[in-house]
Amino acid sequence: MPQSQIKIRTASLDDARNIFLLIQNNIDQLVPRSTSDIVQNIDRFLVAELPDGELGGVICYAFYPEIGEPTKSCVEIKSVCVRKDLRKLGLGRQLVKAQIERLRKFKPAQIVVLTFAPEFFEKLGFKKVPKETLMHKLYIGCINCTKHESPFTCPEIAMALTDL
Repeated sequence: MPQSQIKIRTASLDDARNIFLLIQNNIDQLVPRSTSDIVQNIDRFLVAELPDGELGGVICYAFYPEIGEPTKSCVEIKSVCVRKDLRKLGLGRQLVKAQIERLRKFKPAQIVVLTFAPEFFEKLGFKKVPKETLMHKLYIGCINCTKHESPFTCPEIAMALTDL
């Protein structure tokens, strides 16, 4: 499928159920999200809409404020997934690039990601960083994760993009 036929757009409430299903179908690689969480954050999602109206991929972001220093706040890219039958077509890259462009206007100190696919993000300019450098993200985002005993035993790789 040519990339020109895929529309990257901001999600709408009509997309919430399909976003939920995309994430659920990739639960081995993603932290689960409830429909209510998706609805509460719908304005932070981008979706890849196929010519037939189906969703082929999704991406979201979350802010992590730096206490006392708002200009050092970071943004996490999360819930990045592409339908299994559409992988290796550049759709994930399109979503990440579109989200980065969207986030640049906020002027974050860095954009971070925790991932099982570091090679993918390295191609987009992200560099591996120690998880200890993302303590605020770990405290807010990872502390209640039920997949691993602690954020430090989680096998996801922490990465950051600072060249914004």
